[in-house]
Amino acid sequence: MKDKNISVAVIRRLPKYHRYLKEMLDNDIKRISSKELSKMIGFTASQIRQDLNNFGGFGQQGYGYNVEDLYNEIGKILGLTRQYNVVIVGAGNLGQALANYSSFDRLGFKLQAMFDVNPKVIGLKINNVEVMDMDKFEQFVDENNVEIVYICTSRDGAQEVADKIQKTKVRAIWNFAPVDLKLKSDIIVENIHLIDNLLTVSYFLKENLE
Repeated sequence: MKDKNISVAVIRRLPKYHRYLKEMLDNDIKRISSKELSKMIGFTASQIRQDLNNFGGFGQQGYGYNVEDLYNEIGKILGLTRQYNVVIVGAGNLGQALANYSSFDRLGFKLQAMFDVNPKVIGLKINNVEVMDMDKFEQFVDENNVEIVYICTSRDGAQEVADKIQKTKVRAIWNFAPVDLKLKSDIIVENIHLIDNLLTVSYFLKENLE
């Protein structure tokens, strides 16, 4: 896989395959063809075969895909065969919502702590996870082998958090703050700009109404 130049577009489709395959397993579906998968997911059968062929041959002609095997293989490709230690910075409404989302834990993203600068929330427990003072952030993440930080702060505070992260062993950031972070290191960053997504919805709604 490391020798292949796999597009980001393909990688971004893999979680959707993984999610739908989990639903099939829950419904006791044992095998499925690319054509049947196409009807469920919305990608063409050709696109599905091309995507999966990037990682090896998973299907058999005339049989289709073994749902459990394909689910497990995509999980491996997505790195879901191990645990990731996670912390959340920002214990407001969004941070608390992420802390309470049980699917993260099921997939192996284990929340170790939350951090904030607001004395009103420091010391609280959200889903049995303590909100700690931001002053303890750098020491905690290095001592507890934290690999991913979810940033759920305001726009103004996000870059300051990113600067602190660059001083640690953290390897990835999931950024919900409405700002593009400036990083000097090779930390992986995935930006979730909620307003950008909402404005995209607004555009398509406008087009539809016109």
